[in-house]
Amino acid sequence: MENNKTHIADLYNPDVLNCIANLSNDEVFTPPTLANQVLDLLPQELFKSKSTKFLDPFTKSGVFLREIVKRLDKGLESQIKDRQKRIDHILHNQVFGIACTELTSLLSRRSVYCSKTANGKYSVSKFSSPEGNILYNNLQHTWINGKCKYCGASKDVYDRGLESEQYAYQFIHTDNPEKFFNNMKFDVIIGNPPYQLSDGGDTEERQRGGAIPLYHKFITQAKRLMPRYLSMIVPSRWFAGGRGLDDFREEMLHDNRIRKIVDFPISSDCFPGVEIKGGVCYFLWDRDNLGLCQVTTKRGDIVSISTRPLLENGSDVFIRYNESITVLHKVQQKQEKSFSTIVSSMKPFGLRTFVKGKTTPFKNSVKLFANKSIGYIERTDIIQNNSWLEHYKVYISRAYGAGEDFPHQILNTPFVGEPNTCCTETYLVIGPCPNLTEAKNIVTYIKTKFFRFLVLIKKNTQDAPARVYQFVPLQDFSHPWTDEMLYKKYKLTKEEIDFIESMIKPME
Repeated sequence: MENNKTHIADLYNPDVLNCIANLSNDEVFTPPTLANQVLDLLPQELFKSKSTKFLDPFTKSGVFLREIVKRLDKGLESQIKDRQKRIDHILHNQVFGIACTELTSLLSRRSVYCSKTANGKYSVSKFSSPEGNILYNNLQHTWINGKCKYCGASKDVYDRGLESEQYAYQFIHTDNPEKFFNNMKFDVIIGNPPYQLSDGGDTEERQRGGAIPLYHKFITQAKRLMPRYLSMIVPSRWFAGGRGLDDFREEMLHDNRIRKIVDFPISSDCFPGVEIKGGVCYFLWDRDNLGLCQVTTKRGDIVSISTRPLLENGSDVFIRYNESITVLHKVQQKQEKSFSTIVSSMKPFGLRTFVKGKTTPFKNSVKLFANKSIGYIERTDIIQNNSWLEHYKVYISRAYGAGEDFPHQILNTPFVGEPNTCCTETYLVIGPCPNLTEAKNIVTYIKTKFFRFLVLIKKNTQDAPARVYQFVPLQDFSHPWTDEMLYKKYKLTKEEIDFIESMIKPME
């Protein structure tokens, strides 16, 4: 028995997973330190019970399961004194996983059992099957009209043949997830799910978050199993909704079982060396404990903690930064119309990004602002909003991203468009304006840090459609605006001003 104890101690390396590189931003491996921070959210009494059951339904490196085993090993020491019997009990009865791919199934078993096969010679606890309690099955997608009915994957992209990895993740490609482990009831479901699948869209659509989000499907499926606790690391872009996430966002923000959220606006603060647009977060869902949510924001060395409702004042908006709430309240007290009312929808003139026009003007042509170019098109080529042509307006990029570091510019630099100009969907139109002076004054307003700070409250990704301007109040544009004028108008405190200045940099 002493040899077995030495064998376990020697092979159970707690640091090896720090060395594993991420395959892609779709499947981000979790460092052991981060896994333990997530485990710290749970009631630690769970690790002192012989009956607590844990499931990682999308294990990649096995780090969550391995760290859970380490905590249970210590927590059950007084109840099961023989260490080999303790490890056997934990691995056979308390820790379960479903791997993402064949490669990660082997890696996870190596991390948890110290052997890529659970019944192998070097496994720290012998099972009758090579899988043990870490399952993997290379499923096929279920195609309906060219899309997978479970995950939405495109048949053209992911119909790869039986010998290739399908990325048909086992946990979400079923209507009966409870059957994986014979209707077992889990106390904790935890982990870091795959984030998205490429849908083969064009480059600009992918920059706007065009890939198919997946992580919300894992959360929804896990809730169907009704664990006592649910905790996952996911992209923070669900705060604002977007492609495929609006219904999920609505459900999450009205769920008062979400008791803790830890948010990293700069994803590399959570995953060193990894950039995930909009940041990442992890949360604790507590089935039997309803109430307010403790929102923790970590931005570099700055940590902000506030216990509050997920939805502000009965609205449909989640305020990401705790310090933003008092500023927003002061703005809303004036009950001014929203700036979003003068921001166009996407494709303001009905023209897609690939429209370039001719390189030189011609008789009766209209100047076209396209992606990184200027062209000239026929007036008859304009599909909608022809009446805007005769007016001044302000153009601003619909998408803008410049890395994750703060202070951030938030929006691309706007510019005034003269009469007889239009744009592709690369831009949004603000206006139209009755004269050049008003258009220029709108630009001064957009360039203020105050304006872009209020945009930041709703803008969690590169995409900046009209809705991100919801909290920005409409102003009198008969004169230009400065931050000093706006800070005074809304009676902001020095602390509020300092926070805005720390988040927003001057516009180039």
